[in-house]
Amino acid sequence: MGLHGDGGGPAGGRAARAGPRRSGGLRGGVAVFAAVAAVFTLTLPPSVPGGDSGELITAAHELGVAHPPGYPLFTLVAKLAIILFPFGSVAYRVNLLCGLFGAVAAALLFFTVFRLSGSYAGGILAAGVFSFSRLTWQWSIAAEVFSLNNLFVGLLMALTVHFEEATTAQERSKIAKIGAFCCGLSLCNQHTVVVYVLCIIPWILFRLLKEKELSLGSLLKLGLYLSAGLLPYVYLPISSYRHQARWTWGDQTTLPGFLTHFLREEYGTFSLAKSEIGSSMSEILLSQVTNMRTQLSFNIQALAVWANICLVRKDRQNSSLVWLFTGMFCIYSLFFAWRANLDISKPLFMGVVERFWMQSNAVVAVLAGIGLAALVSESNRVLNTNGLQCLEWLSATLFVIYQIYSNYSICDQRTNYVIDKFAKNLLASMPHDAIILLRGDLPGNSLRYMHYCEGLRPDISLVDQEMMTYEWYLPKMAKHLPGVKFPGNRWNPVEGILPSGMVTFNLYHFLEVNKLKETFVCIGIHEGDPTWKKNYSLWPWGSCDKLVSSEIVFDPEEWIKLTRNIYNWTEDYGRFAPSSWESVANEEMWQARMKTPFFIFNLAETASLPSNVKAQLYTHAYDCCWIKEIL
Repeated sequence: MGLHGDGGGPAGGRAARAGPRRSGGLRGGVAVFAAVAAVFTLTLPPSVPGGDSGELITAAHELGVAHPPGYPLFTLVAKLAIILFPFGSVAYRVNLLCGLFGAVAAALLFFTVFRLSGSYAGGILAAGVFSFSRLTWQWSIAAEVFSLNNLFVGLLMALTVHFEEATTAQERSKIAKIGAFCCGLSLCNQHTVVVYVLCIIPWILFRLLKEKELSLGSLLKLGLYLSAGLLPYVYLPISSYRHQARWTWGDQTTLPGFLTHFLREEYGTFSLAKSEIGSSMSEILLSQVTNMRTQLSFNIQALAVWANICLVRKDRQNSSLVWLFTGMFCIYSLFFAWRANLDISKPLFMGVVERFWMQSNAVVAVLAGIGLAALVSESNRVLNTNGLQCLEWLSATLFVIYQIYSNYSICDQRTNYVIDKFAKNLLASMPHDAIILLRGDLPGNSLRYMHYCEGLRPDISLVDQEMMTYEWYLPKMAKHLPGVKFPGNRWNPVEGILPSGMVTFNLYHFLEVNKLKETFVCIGIHEGDPTWKKNYSLWPWGSCDKLVSSEIVFDPEEWIKLTRNIYNWTEDYGRFAPSSWESVANEEMWQARMKTPFFIFNLAETASLPSNVKAQLYTHAYDCCWIKEIL
């Protein structure tokens, strides 16, 4: 088994290989899917993960629009999963769906390697080391778009191999049309896959041109199939027009609004964030190589390089595909390093960036599987024997077992309720009928999930601080917040009427018209609007803060009673990886214990008070909320 030169010419060789490999590839792919799906299902988190998961689940549950570029395919399929899976929480159902996506991706990587090399062991190596790397495993069992992107990466490579194996013009035309549709469909999820699409399409067109099978008519047909794959984007304006979702993002009912969302202009087109100064291109490339060595191992990297070295032999079959995959990896790595404008010296930002390296890791895993088959084939040729297949199987098995052994304890999320408990604690701490001004992904997405999907605290109103600065937010969302009064159409520190006719309001005005409700900010308050300081103060309320009228006198004893046992939090400090959302949530909860004493201490330090009152404040600060344990 391995990469062998077959007689009978290129078409004859392809036909000779296709028969047994087709049936074997399908059977092996099903087995790989079942094995990976079993492991992923066993380790699924039972509730909402951190990051964008809460927002993506909520968008699917409400049939709204997720953050740019909208992820219509993921939203629609996740909604089906929520309806059809009859067990678990709403979040668990979407987590399960993503785990199944990850298992399909593994099967497609196996299929790709097996059809290229004829090696079962090489296919299992590729599928196993990729799927059970910490990075892939972690993001394949969370309600995120990455496992679906991995599926499309595997699918596009598998279809490319299938196209190369085709022996007739009719078969090539059929596969090219299916591939064009899948290219369009893949762009309905994560846009980073466009780099691979732009590598594969010219290669396919060149092959068709070489076979004299490319005409203007066939080119137009392929364009139509590609466009058909983009049809899920029709969902965005439909959802926006229906105006029924209690959570949605953007207004796609106009062409400018649709393009703004599709092109991610609110984040920065082809950038991870807007107005962020990131690490240098060389730093990100070096970190990618280092991360890949950690995720896949140096031996896997070496096998991927070996797959390319073996191409110097002229009798190697499918050499163009290996070069294509290698080119895809190099171009994507360079492009992403250029556009990833985040500072990866910060653990949380590193956690954001490394997720996008899965797309390149999948290609390296495929090349490594081919490299293993090539290494065995070359060794058999040099030693004039066919007895090394057992070593091929042994090495592949050991690599995969080591991946599972190394990462199982880290990726086993069966008992991970950290984000769940974080959100429930915040909601439970709020008084009846409160307004929460949300800020940031952690409180925003987790509270939205609990509030809209699990139905917790229907009396509370969730208002997003950043979203209020967008012109589409209040026209879309105000009707779903009947308990909140908005003195205009858009939040802006400078009040007035915009050229578009929109009336702006500042935070002070907002608080004044909602005086009968208790208003909180979680976590932090927008720095661009200091108008609230005219007549309001921020008093600590756990991880959040309460906006209180300056007319109310602060009573330290009363406030200590209100906030001392505001949360039921039992996680040990520092137990989570710094790049994880669990670490962020845990840090917030631990800091919440100290906010009231430090607030009282700062009040004693800065306020103009009699010495005996200051002494009482110092005593209160020392006595409350575990501060004595820290001092």
